[in-house]
Amino acid sequence: MPETIRIGCASAFWGDTCTAAAQLVEQGALDYLVFDYLAEVTMSIMAAKRMKDPLAGYATDFIEVLSPLLQHLHERRIRVIANAGGVNPQACAAALQAACDQAGVPLKIAVLLGDDLQPQRARLADQDIREMSDGASLPPTCLSINAYLGAPGIVEALGQGADVVITGRVVDSAVVSAALVHEFGWAWHDYDKLAQAALAGHLIECGAQCTGGNFTDWQDVPDYERIGFPIVEVSADGQFIVTKAEGTGGLVTPLTVGEQLLYEIGDPQGYLLPDVICDFSQVRLIQQGKHAVRVQGAKGLPPTDQYKVCATWPDGFRCTATCLIAGIDAVAKAERVSQAIIAKTSELFLQRGWAPYSEVNVELLGSEATYGQHGQRRDSREVVIKLAVRHPDKQALDLFAREIAQAATGMAPGLTGMVGGRPTVSPLIRLFSFLIDKAACQLEIEFAGQRLPCPLPVLEPLETSDLPVTPDLPKPQGRADASVPLIKLAVARSGDKGNHSNIGVIAREPEYLPWIAEALTPEVIVDWMSHVIDPLLGRVERWYLPGTHSLNYLLENALGGGGVASLRIDPQGKAFAQQLLEIQIPVPQHIADQVN
Repeated sequence: MPETIRIGCASAFWGDTCTAAAQLVEQGALDYLVFDYLAEVTMSIMAAKRMKDPLAGYATDFIEVLSPLLQHLHERRIRVIANAGGVNPQACAAALQAACDQAGVPLKIAVLLGDDLQPQRARLADQDIREMSDGASLPPTCLSINAYLGAPGIVEALGQGADVVITGRVVDSAVVSAALVHEFGWAWHDYDKLAQAALAGHLIECGAQCTGGNFTDWQDVPDYERIGFPIVEVSADGQFIVTKAEGTGGLVTPLTVGEQLLYEIGDPQGYLLPDVICDFSQVRLIQQGKHAVRVQGAKGLPPTDQYKVCATWPDGFRCTATCLIAGIDAVAKAERVSQAIIAKTSELFLQRGWAPYSEVNVELLGSEATYGQHGQRRDSREVVIKLAVRHPDKQALDLFAREIAQAATGMAPGLTGMVGGRPTVSPLIRLFSFLIDKAACQLEIEFAGQRLPCPLPVLEPLETSDLPVTPDLPKPQGRADASVPLIKLAVARSGDKGNHSNIGVIAREPEYLPWIAEALTPEVIVDWMSHVIDPLLGRVERWYLPGTHSLNYLLENALGGGGVASLRIDPQGKAFAQQLLEIQIPVPQHIADQVN
């Protein structure tokens, strides 16, 4: 058994930089190179591509990035795990095999199958499947239906001797945790170790986001141009260090890693994965030297007997037009032009007997439209009109796309033209998430010309006495006689899960946390973010993580549908944390003096 395993992540999404894999292979001294390509919407895009071409439907980036590195991977015995297979992992494996044959490199490639439930669509329709958040029925047409598999299938493939394992939909962290289970021989009931492994995967799955990318204190991050991609060095007891290749740009500190810890999670004491339920509330992040952070303290509990499944389905069409309008009273002109375009096209729809718009969203970029009631710029002399509409009929939006151009000559002055040319109409894709028994997925490994079944571990019952106790929030001591913006006291990051967004807030010093918690109640967040939270279905939950002196907020139904279903400029809530960081926090004068 090795003392430590080094794993580097070279991709956070489909379309990430082509430079990360070479950096990690050449400078990272890796044992494993992993890639994360898949998001819910990515699966629908890949499914649409497969419908047009039976050999498509996977991340072609994976083949392009890996091909020049094949000889290095072979010589240095670096194994590769990637969910690059999308909805067509066998085609992905065939393309990689062709690249290996051309390069004369004998890498052994395995494919994990079993996540694709689209062939079971008819059977699922008979089971009264319900959406997890709103109880809706399974849509009549689905573009993709994929279960989030865990690590066991990947572990089986590694045990068979695979150099490269290609999967379809697995939880993002599984590409890391599988390598660790295989190398260290952990049992499936070593839940604390599995939780640490899942955390290691969670921290690096978004690439450079934990090495200084997307970091609140962006001005402290050196050399974005050559930012280092993350590496975890994990020991057999599950503890690990987050680092990056020496000499690369970026920054690795408890705060950069802490922001990623809270990124896109809900309850930190109940982070549900197929192989383990994780409790991250007591995780500690300790600086171990320059660009190295030790991570310890994750706890685990037995998993449930269900997989989360995400289906994607078409719900009409969307079209987004953008145009610049400049000059005196630009904001007022933009408002008037937007109203006129919608009114004119709505009248044309009525004349033709078409339904009205399903949804209209107008945002004036440059007028601080994303800030809602907190916007301060009403006097800009140039704004971009972003006009997004939804309709069940494509021909209605084709008409919209044609008629909007008339604004340039028939409406207010200063409209310079369409940004990017005439807008195009595209299908609007929605997400449908539900739970299913794990037995519904038949896992198989395709390797060396054979199909090998992959049985799942036997589940242990979850003892309610083992459930973590919710920690009490610390109370501030003393009197608040000053106030400072949150950014002086904390860093924060926001992200999305479907139509929900989370905002993680990490105190810069432990003594600041009680004052932050006292001020940022869920009710305050609802009020501050009321411009994005659904007035009927929206609500906010809050959790406390003592180990990192942080708070996590989940804003339910705050993204206008989320992903490509949302018509907003910020459909994933990426700017929510930036907006929250401006809120004033009452503190004692001595803290205000410290941070100012």
